[in-house]
Amino acid sequence: MTGPLIDLGELRHGPDDDRLPRPPLDKGRPLRCAVVLLLLLVSLAGAGPHPRREVLALPGRLGADALVTSDLFVLVEPLSGPSAQRRLTAIRLPGGEPAWQASLPAEGRYWGIAQQGDMLLATGHETGPDRRGTLTVALDRRTGAYRWQQPGSPSLLADGNLLLHSVDDDGGTLRALDPCCGTVRWQVPIVAGGEFSFRDGEHGVDRVVLSHANGPIEVLDGTTGAVLARTELAATVSGAHTGVQIVDDLLLTFGGSPTMITAYGLDGLDQRWSTPADEALYASDCGTAVCLQNRSGGLRVVDAATGRRLWGSDRWAWVWPSAGRLLATTVSSAGPGAEQLSVLDPQTGRMLADLGRWELAQFPWGGPTIGVRRHPDGGLLVADLDVRAGTVRLLDVLPDTAGECQAVVTGQLLCRRQDASFALWRLPV
Repeated sequence: MTGPLIDLGELRHGPDDDRLPRPPLDKGRPLRCAVVLLLLLVSLAGAGPHPRREVLALPGRLGADALVTSDLFVLVEPLSGPSAQRRLTAIRLPGGEPAWQASLPAEGRYWGIAQQGDMLLATGHETGPDRRGTLTVALDRRTGAYRWQQPGSPSLLADGNLLLHSVDDDGGTLRALDPCCGTVRWQVPIVAGGEFSFRDGEHGVDRVVLSHANGPIEVLDGTTGAVLARTELAATVSGAHTGVQIVDDLLLTFGGSPTMITAYGLDGLDQRWSTPADEALYASDCGTAVCLQNRSGGLRVVDAATGRRLWGSDRWAWVWPSAGRLLATTVSSAGPGAEQLSVLDPQTGRMLADLGRWELAQFPWGGPTIGVRRHPDGGLLVADLDVRAGTVRLLDVLPDTAGECQAVVTGQLLCRRQDASFALWRLPV
């Protein structure tokens, strides 16, 4: 499942460099690296005048959410006073001139806003005696004028339409909408106890899977809603399936006694392989491999084509593919804030590089991997984490900055300041 939509960016590659740094050879290296980093920062500070940092101050306060599009900064103001109605404030970029203000038509706790074409989509949960659950409101991006509202959270479909999903204990609905006016293209019900998942690629959702408790599983075309495949998978294992996940072109079911993970081709639901689940609760895409992650940390990696075990480790908490490698966090550092990041070979699990401790800025699809962490003298240290090369390039130290950073497709970094306002910096090239 996905959250609010984000603009899709283009990844700008530098020259490929497979000469990765060697893993640590002794216990003294971390200290020496810290000393070298400190000396580097000191030398940079004393090297004379720096190029003028491009920064734009933007309004904000605690509890507000913000979005940067190609030409707008949009602030979702927090709840305040007796009314739960929220207001949007839009500021034009790059100059910072006021554009428009608009009130959201339904009272609620809105947690995100995204751009889709000429529309801005605000998503939240309605409050009040007649609340209907999750709601998405569409506004004109240029003027803030109200366009339409529909129940559910949005995801981008591969054909440019929107998929809105709304589920509660009594069931729910999946509906595809034209973003221009909220016209329903297709919709299907979700029965009580049913679940759904979808494959979300670079261009949006193209496959939707509906699974019914102890019943059939259906694969739908995300563009048309047509059923591509349907089967009673529960009958193929000794016990009902307890979970369904999509990993690239595979549909994985967790079920049986003992619990097994069984892989099927997504479009035809033809069985590919099966392996004991052991303690695995969650499967994720690891490029040519499938990562099976445990509740208590650690993972097992199997070949996506055969299910054959490739390697396993209790050291890594979360991993995800990037630039043909795996970016991994250690179990000991897992949690909010900065985490220890390493680059792994997906086929062997060998550590190719130690990137250090960073908090990843939210970034658009295919955008740069930007890490931030608190600087000892205040502010945030910002770095470009090159996963393919296994290197860290220091970019800047941003003063008076608290965090909550977002890397945006315009080559800028939006961060919250100590006073809860925002600032927009242009990242060095």
